[in-house]
Amino acid sequence: MSPRPPKDDFSDADLKVGPPKQAAAGISSIGHAMGPAFRNIGPRKTFRATFSMNHKRGFDCPSCAWISEDKPPAIDLCENGMKSLTSEVTPLIIPSGFWPEYSLDSMLDKSEFWLGRQGRITEPVYRPKGSDHYEVVTWDRALGLVADRLRSLDSPDRAVFYTSGRIMNEPAFLYQLFAREFGTNNLPDCSNMCHEATGTGMRWSIGVGKSTVSYSDFDQADLILVMGQNPGTNHPRMLNALEGAKQHGAEIVGINPLPEAALIRYRNPQKPRGLVGKGTKISDQFVHIRVGGDQHLMRAIAKRVFQAEAAAPGTVIDHEFIDRYCEGFEAYREAALALDDDEVLATTGLGADEIDELADRYIRSDATIITWALGLTQQQTAVATITEIMNLLFLKGNIGRPGAGASPIRGHSNVQGDRTMGIWEQMGDWFLDSLRDEFGFEPPREHGFDTVKAIDAMERGEVDFFMSMAGNFVAAVSDSTRAEQGMTRTGMTVHVSTKLNRSHVACGEESLILPVLGRSERDVQASGDQVVTAEDSVCRITASKGNMEPVAENLLSDVSVVTRLARLTMPDSNIDWEGFESDYDRIRDPISRVIPGFEDFNRKLDEDGTFILPHGPRDSRTFPTVSGKARFAADGAPVLEVPPGRLILNTVRAHDQHNTAILGLNDRYRGIRKGRFVVFVSPEDLEALGLSDGQTVDVFSERPGEDDRVLRGYRAVDYPTKRGCAAMYFPEANELVHRSAVAEVCNTPAYKDVIIRLEPGANRVAGGRPTAI
Repeated sequence: MSPRPPKDDFSDADLKVGPPKQAAAGISSIGHAMGPAFRNIGPRKTFRATFSMNHKRGFDCPSCAWISEDKPPAIDLCENGMKSLTSEVTPLIIPSGFWPEYSLDSMLDKSEFWLGRQGRITEPVYRPKGSDHYEVVTWDRALGLVADRLRSLDSPDRAVFYTSGRIMNEPAFLYQLFAREFGTNNLPDCSNMCHEATGTGMRWSIGVGKSTVSYSDFDQADLILVMGQNPGTNHPRMLNALEGAKQHGAEIVGINPLPEAALIRYRNPQKPRGLVGKGTKISDQFVHIRVGGDQHLMRAIAKRVFQAEAAAPGTVIDHEFIDRYCEGFEAYREAALALDDDEVLATTGLGADEIDELADRYIRSDATIITWALGLTQQQTAVATITEIMNLLFLKGNIGRPGAGASPIRGHSNVQGDRTMGIWEQMGDWFLDSLRDEFGFEPPREHGFDTVKAIDAMERGEVDFFMSMAGNFVAAVSDSTRAEQGMTRTGMTVHVSTKLNRSHVACGEESLILPVLGRSERDVQASGDQVVTAEDSVCRITASKGNMEPVAENLLSDVSVVTRLARLTMPDSNIDWEGFESDYDRIRDPISRVIPGFEDFNRKLDEDGTFILPHGPRDSRTFPTVSGKARFAADGAPVLEVPPGRLILNTVRAHDQHNTAILGLNDRYRGIRKGRFVVFVSPEDLEALGLSDGQTVDVFSERPGEDDRVLRGYRAVDYPTKRGCAAMYFPEANELVHRSAVAEVCNTPAYKDVIIRLEPGANRVAGGRPTAI
């Protein structure tokens, strides 16, 4: 019998703080993965999932976007993937009586942890205007209400269609098709909040905003730089690749403000050495960098490359690659050599000897991979940092070479695929022309709202309708209180979801929740069981076929929601929406004609279940930039100014967490148990600020010309983060990120370089919760 959800929310009254771990995974990770699964979904489902997830003809992991091997092991999952799956297939469902019992006002005081633990949503529910409760409605009424609201809008551009990375390729393609036939490019997505800087920077540099490496490249690399990421929590299967690289002789350098356990050592739970031995040392060098110093570090390495080349001409820089494939080299050379060394040391917080050591590793390497994640892409200078990484790779020809390249690691399992399918407010004319030619309507051409612009428009009263395909929009976006205020001013909000979250309670004047199948559950349509696909971090398309029985009979698939809504909203449409719902092969047929690389889509899936998309820079050193060349960027390297007595805040995920979904209250690698309301600060900074370990503090964020944001009642934790830097958990700390604090050029919220001050706070009573004022 499954446990009932708690009526009371958690507090941090029982918070325990211990020393951070010095290794990731190990035998304990098996218990942490399988224990909750056995308890909550039972042995049968657990074993079935264990041998189905990430396997050919099985289903894709609902967690991260790390790649699967061509020949995966018998068990190809990680602790956090299993936790996400357990949450998805839980037999615990929200009963009909829940909705009259809990008002929206009462749920506004609940945490994400409490909301998610109530179970799966299995009935469409509707919150009428003026009511403080959702009520159960039929699917016909729910979809009819949505279609009626859409048809009543004064302009299609008063609607916003948001997408999360949970959505697979086929429903994503239909969703953008529906929005564009309806008449708008307002298609913000979670990429706007995570890897937008990667796409923007890499497209400028090489013409393609995706990884230039394959899985096999890790085994052929001489050097791997792991920047701005915590693979042990956010994409644990990557540790297998790093361990394999070490066994093949690669050196690995971890570059991060926090010394994460996975950057120190990995104890592979599928190998004896990982279970009972010491495991594998990951970082040969750990570069404990200050937040905001990554671009300066990359350029400082480049400066040393130029100096080494001057000392031994023709032996360091790959002039053949640069002369044949690149432009802007001389301007970049001048900029790199002019870099101020003292500024580098101040900005990075490193010693010259540390940078010399790292540069020497790069110079000696004939094949280097640089891999990064949100620690780099959510800073205000993120795009410049990404182009700087590309500059450094160009110097030694580390693009389109075995064992080398750029490897951005996506944080959600199909966030990259959604963008490939056209979920973007700025899709180019080539894509829109292809839609026109395939479906016979003229798509809108004016760019739509990204995430930040969508919230701004809500605040101005310019959005009457907001629809979210999965995700937790108001929790994920910056400046949380303002985001919720904007959402509540929207006429109607619609959430296609599996479980309850903050966006369902901080909602529009009217709101609906439409419950859908999880990725692991069987999707049966008129033509039989259906298959969908996902794109991972290295451009691999993989089939995913759920094999678990749905937790309830009343659930629809994502495809069914979109197609039925399209038919009701646009009854005169010439698009075969009904046919798309009945057989997903019919969706893949137009995809194969609209999107390059998907030719013979259905045949490839039927034969192999997977294929790799073409990639010019990776495959043939063909660069689809304006000039046809890879481009060096010689712009200046900005310095993040930090006033005295202030720290730079970096938001992070806990180990028991997937994006905004809080799956548990422990962050065991960092030594935190039974709580989340902490701020990690170095012991030196605590002393300098006159604070002590365990003290209650109020956290203020500062931005010139704007009011401070504040979170009150957090516990200061003595932690080995970089001096001058602090860390707090996402999404709670999003309250501290001003809306105007965004990455230049790409408009991503800057969650990773927030200027904060800490002040002594009033001690909270036992069980009290922090507050945002």
